[in-house]
Amino acid sequence: MYQVLPVHLGSSNALWSNVVDVCREKQTRIGPTRRIPEMAKYTRGTVTAFSPFDARADAEALRKAMKGMGTDEETVLKILTSRNNAQRQEIASAFKTLFGRDLVDDLKKELTGKFETLMVSLMRPAYIFDAHALKHAIKGAGTNEKVLIEILASRTPAEVQQIKQVYLQEYEANLEDKITGETSGHFQRMLVVLLQANRDPDVGVDESLVEQDAQVLFRAGELKWGTDEEKFITILGTRSISHLRRVFDKYMTISGFQIEETIDRETSGDLEKLLLAVVKCVRSVPAYFAETLYYSMKGAGTDDDTLIRVMVSRSEIDLLDIRREFRKNFAKSLYQMIQKDTSGDYRKALLLLCGGDDE
Repeated sequence: MYQVLPVHLGSSNALWSNVVDVCREKQTRIGPTRRIPEMAKYTRGTVTAFSPFDARADAEALRKAMKGMGTDEETVLKILTSRNNAQRQEIASAFKTLFGRDLVDDLKKELTGKFETLMVSLMRPAYIFDAHALKHAIKGAGTNEKVLIEILASRTPAEVQQIKQVYLQEYEANLEDKITGETSGHFQRMLVVLLQANRDPDVGVDESLVEQDAQVLFRAGELKWGTDEEKFITILGTRSISHLRRVFDKYMTISGFQIEETIDRETSGDLEKLLLAVVKCVRSVPAYFAETLYYSMKGAGTDDDTLIRVMVSRSEIDLLDIRREFRKNFAKSLYQMIQKDTSGDYRKALLLLCGGDDE
């Protein structure tokens, strides 16, 4: 049963009726299907459970490293980058039990700058990491659209559902309401579609629907004076990953263009960035994050917020795959680019999270 959760966007009822129609169509479509394997599970992180693990010993070592004059940053970074998130939470609990102190508070007092941000980010429980990032992206004056795009384009439906639930629990606010209050237009509508986390499961590909969707996108963009953005939003926001990969291939056959070329020509601004991010993640999430990391360090200055967010959030998921895509697509290793672009304890910690060089 396909369900579209209620949203409140004023005059945009037509979009939601389109989405509902699409979902209903998927329940009743008839046509040849091709079975596909399940999507690969996350098994390619650089950070795994440390063994032998002793939360009490780690807590004592961290207390010693931060007690008195000066701080032993080397001990702090070696422990926190080599334990997985669940183990870090055990260390924090042991730290409070042994010393009556909050580990994160002590890290904030003893460390500074980007290194502090990285260590505190590592201590944030995995299940609230994305919710925290989204909250700060829409907090205060201005909205950080880059964070909204990165997280909502790349997370699975199950992960988006969890983010919404955690956001409500942690901040007593509805994430969708917060985002719609800070965004507008077709960009807002695409974000809301992604927030429904109602993308089709990868259980099969209907080749007749592939052909239909490719034709619809062609007519909505290249063959139309102006662009029917709603068609792009509905198809890119609700179809399964495997289905969309076939649609992109068929679209190339029909139009002679990659779907990215059409999006680049037919849309603009934040909507263009979001649609392109969705397409890139459909093609390959690791390749998307490899590109994100590359541009966070390319040129003058470094986007440290993005560098930290991606390295921390993907370290237990697919950072090995991201490294491989980085080396393949940019003719240099992620390790070497971090080494060149950062410094000090911040660099040491990032390189440990990176987990090795691919040169």
